Amino acid sequence: MSLIPEIKPQQSIELLKELHILTRDGKINQDTRRKLKQVYHLYQFIEPLMADVLAEKGSLTLADHGAGKSYLGFILYDLFLKDKAAAHVYGVETRQELVDKSVDLAQRLGFAGMSFLNLTVEQSITSDALPAQVDIITALHACNTATDDAIRFALAKDAKYIVLVPCCQAEVAAVLRQKKNETFGKTALSELWRHPIHTREFGSQLTNVLRCLQLEARGYQVTVTELVGWEHSMKNELIIAKKVGGAKKSARERQESILRELNLEELRQRFAY
Repeated sequence: MSLIPEIKPQQSIELLKELHILTRDGKINQDTRRKLKQVYHLYQFIEPLMADVLAEKGSLTLADHGAGKSYLGFILYDLFLKDKAAAHVYGVETRQELVDKSVDLAQRLGFAGMSFLNLTVEQSITSDALPAQVDIITALHACNTATDDAIRFALAKDAKYIVLVPCCQAEVAAVLRQKKNETFGKTALSELWRHPIHTREFGSQLTNVLRCLQLEARGYQVTVTELVGWEHSMKNELIIAKKVGGAKKSARERQESILRELNLEELRQRFAY
């Protein structure tokens, strides 16, 4: 058992060392303590989703899209899935060197139910290396349109649960900025993003609102909450979507109305699939 109280008793200390959350002599610094706290807090949200799928199906597939170094996938597997033969975690990442490192680490730790794939979004949707249906999709700190890529993948894979922590969203803000003068004459709401800092922050919030409506329109029940305290991360919004079935026409209509009112109709396809 670890002498560091933040570390869960069932957690592999060797894994935390390999992920550089712990030093080789088992110590933890402030930066890695924050990272561990974030991942553990996210685990608390995902654990009941995994348990629900396993109880319903007796098996589980989870794909971490834009996995990076696969911190999340490794910790989910280590804490909950490594003793469940019918569970499999896929890490999808476009950087081959990170995929190779994750493959090597999983082999050394004996994590047989983990696979790591060097695939683009388009490739991941059609690749035979992934099942046609994936139960849970996660995307942790997915920057800019990477969150939208994860949503597109999740919708194509008919995921029961989607767990997103968006990050660094610039696309909507860029269009707001580009059309600012044109929009001033159309709506007083343009005051919400007249100043540059408001453009950035409003653009970020609006992006997530449009994503939530997109998911609701596709039959998901959406919950938006705070991941951890703001003292730990400013990229802090957690979106959890559960497939409940049935397209929600009103959500699509509200999304259309927002895009039209804010002069963002060119982004319709981004949030419409």
